[in-house]
Amino acid sequence: MNFAKDTRIITQIIDLALEEDGQDKTSEAIFSPDDCLHAALFAKEAGIIAGIAIAREVFYRQDSKISFDAHVSDGIKITPGFKIASVHGPARGVLRAERVVLNFMQRMSGIATAISTYVKKCEGTKAKILDTRKTVPGHRILDKLAVRIGGGMNHRMGLYDMALIKDNHIDRVGSISEAVKRIRQTFLDLPIEVEARTLVDVKELMALKVDRIMLDNFAIEDLKKAVDLVNGQIPLEASGGITLANIRDVALTGVDFISVGAITHSVKALDITMLIEKNSNCSVDRIQNSVDRRETR
Repeated sequence: MNFAKDTRIITQIIDLALEEDGQDKTSEAIFSPDDCLHAALFAKEAGIIAGIAIAREVFYRQDSKISFDAHVSDGIKITPGFKIASVHGPARGVLRAERVVLNFMQRMSGIATAISTYVKKCEGTKAKILDTRKTVPGHRILDKLAVRIGGGMNHRMGLYDMALIKDNHIDRVGSISEAVKRIRQTFLDLPIEVEARTLVDVKELMALKVDRIMLDNFAIEDLKKAVDLVNGQIPLEASGGITLANIRDVALTGVDFISVGAITHSVKALDITMLIEKNSNCSVDRIQNSVDRRETR
């Protein structure tokens, strides 16, 4: 997965979000085209910041005369009251983009903060924390970017970049071996992960030499047995029922990966606000566009 190649999708997401709000009739009635605002984004709680480049792009796409000066980089821990960025530009544009910027940054920062807590719980083990496809429809690339900013790793992006054979696939064709054979015959170079329901399944998958084995809802003792059985020959992923309360016990079994759906499907947004610091006149300020498109892209 290469986020640098997916800027077109990110741009589409941003444009759709701005279009969704439509015309800001309130601001157009209150502010003239020459009115400018100096504003700042502030953290209202502690967490890991994410979405700086997205915020910059939102303001730029709303009005290229808006300048955005970040005071922190993605992945940095912030505390309540921290000044995240300064914004300066035409009042109408700044206010129209405000909620869109906050919506993106709050969710992304919430995801980054959440996964960082899971990662911290597993310090000293070899387990890497993965996300899932339980993301906001149409916004997966941003959810997964936030996961990486928070110290996690991405599982497959969609249904196309890895075959994940689950119980319904196996039940349809009658066996694990047959399911794996059909994938290999149809897509020669596609990585294959298979969900194991028992230790017997794990033994069969070892013989098939798949790329990864998912140990779905295995008890801790069975996870340990699977790790001993595989002995490092195939990467193992623990999945199902993972919480902050049990993730360290899971990591200590020796699995290579742990996937956690909660970090994206039910994450709490990080509280961020924008405050106006000064009103002014744009013609006097001589606004210059300070957005560096190369950084955003």
